[in-house]
Amino acid sequence: MITTKPAEFREALPEGGRLIGLDVGSKTIGTAFCDAGWSFATAAKTIKRSKFGKDKAQIEQLVADQNITGLVIGLPLNMDSTDSPQTQSVRAFARNIAVLGLPILLQDERWSTQAVERALIDADVSRAKRAERVDSAAAAFILQGAIDALVG
Repeated sequence: MITTKPAEFREALPEGGRLIGLDVGSKTIGTAFCDAGWSFATAAKTIKRSKFGKDKAQIEQLVADQNITGLVIGLPLNMDSTDSPQTQSVRAFARNIAVLGLPILLQDERWSTQAVERALIDADVSRAKRAERVDSAAAAFILQGAIDALVG
C-alpha cells in the first residue's frame, strides 16, 4: 500500500511500530528512524545510490535490523503541489520498494532540505559536515513531520 494520506497509513499500522524515513535523491538516500511510539525521529546513515537492487538490499537490511513496520518517503512536490521529474522518480522508487511488503507513506518534503540546512548553519556546522549530514537530517525532518501528523 502506497498512500499520501496519514490516516490511511495509520490504519495499515494498528499496532504502531518503528518507522524508517527515506529522503531519496539522485545520488544518495538519507535514512532516519523513529521509536515504536512515534514520538521522535533520529537521523541515521546516508546510502550512496547505485543500482536499485543494491539500494533495495541496504534498505531491506535496515528494515530487518530495526524491526521496521512502515516506510515514510519524502515526496518532492513543486511549490504549487504539482509533480516534477524528481517527484516521478520518487514515486517510481516507492512502487519498486513496495516489494518489501510494508505500508508506505509519501510525505510532502518541500521545505525539508532548506529547513535542515538552516538548522545546521545555526548550529555552526561546517559546510563539509553539513554535506555529510544533510540527507539523513532531511530524512529525520520528513519522518518527524509524518509522525506528528500520525499522532496529531
